[in-house]
Amino acid sequence: MNLIRCLHITDLKDAIRQIEAVGVDPTGIELMRGKTLHFNLKVEGIDPRTANILKQEMLSLGGDVALDGRGLDCSAQSTDGLLMGSRKQFEKLIQKLDSYPHLRQIGQTLRDTFQNISKSHFTLHCRRRTFHLGERTLLMGVLNITPDSFSDGGLFFDKTKAIAHGLKMVEEGADIIDIGGESTRPGSKPLGLEEELRRVLPVIEALSKETEVPISIDTYKSEVARRAIEAGAEIINDISGLHFDPELARVAAKENTPVVLMHIRGTPETMQKDVHYGSLFSEIIAYLNEGIRRVESAGVAPEQIVVDPGIGFGKTLEDNLLLIKHLSEFRILGKPILLGTSRKSFIGKILDAQPDQRLEGTLSSIAIGVLNGAHIIRSHDVLQAKRAIAVADAIRRAEG
Repeated sequence: MNLIRCLHITDLKDAIRQIEAVGVDPTGIELMRGKTLHFNLKVEGIDPRTANILKQEMLSLGGDVALDGRGLDCSAQSTDGLLMGSRKQFEKLIQKLDSYPHLRQIGQTLRDTFQNISKSHFTLHCRRRTFHLGERTLLMGVLNITPDSFSDGGLFFDKTKAIAHGLKMVEEGADIIDIGGESTRPGSKPLGLEEELRRVLPVIEALSKETEVPISIDTYKSEVARRAIEAGAEIINDISGLHFDPELARVAAKENTPVVLMHIRGTPETMQKDVHYGSLFSEIIAYLNEGIRRVESAGVAPEQIVVDPGIGFGKTLEDNLLLIKHLSEFRILGKPILLGTSRKSFIGKILDAQPDQRLEGTLSSIAIGVLNGAHIIRSHDVLQAKRAIAVADAIRRAEG
């Protein structure tokens, strides 16, 4: 009896390895490797004539394009299309689109898409350390210097306790310490500039002198970011994805500081009211793309940008689950991905558990996030998260 296996091939490296294992010569490998990977690319808002050309060309190559009724009605203003084919078929499609002057732009967009989704390794330059993302998943430890954060509010509001906890996270294996002075839990109101500075600056100054581990400042205010960098911070983590304070981009550009751009719907005060998306992933990707455009336009190097889908920030339980399940969709942005699920309310709803009882749920989401493409994990529980990441990384890197 013949044995048949259904291989799970996810990238070109894996494809080449499997073809080599059969004994194919180098010429054959080059011809075949693009045929092993199948892609489903959704193109939104294209005119029906373009949609029909795409369908005709993909059909001629052995692929296809799924269209709704509007795609067949050339009088309609726009339609969506689901392009289905192998990597090789898409490469040939892109070549064909070059022969249509009015379709060269979509061809270039497809080129950029494949370039972005093929990236798995990135380099992030901090002032005192360079991170090679993709070799292993980094861990960002959370240090909230607030009296009212949803999970640990008040525990480290005292400067001495905050510094001690930061050093403890370093000992436990944190690659980055993320310091925030303003609670952004659902329903929270904005904090004044001077109070935020009063909370974070002394802790940043002390920790930056006692450890080489880079400090991230969790703020959306440009003045807080500027002063924090002066005090020793090396990364800016902006929950607004550069939508609240455009000046933040210029601060990052001047200091050549890495920037984490997160998606949020509304503000912390309003984000969980009447949560609704017409297209969850499309809207988040568009929001993050706009943040990327703004920060790059200000002069920040493209390789210094990290994206974060913003778990819990204006999302329903089902939204959060889908974002983690399909986290790899954000590869289309061509940036490393940060995932923060630690102790969040969606875990509490699933487990019927308070924040201090959500460790197991957090670790489960972390492991799944790593397997689905996260480059950085943000967590309150450093030691436990470090161990979960180590196991998930070992599984992710396994070959055979």
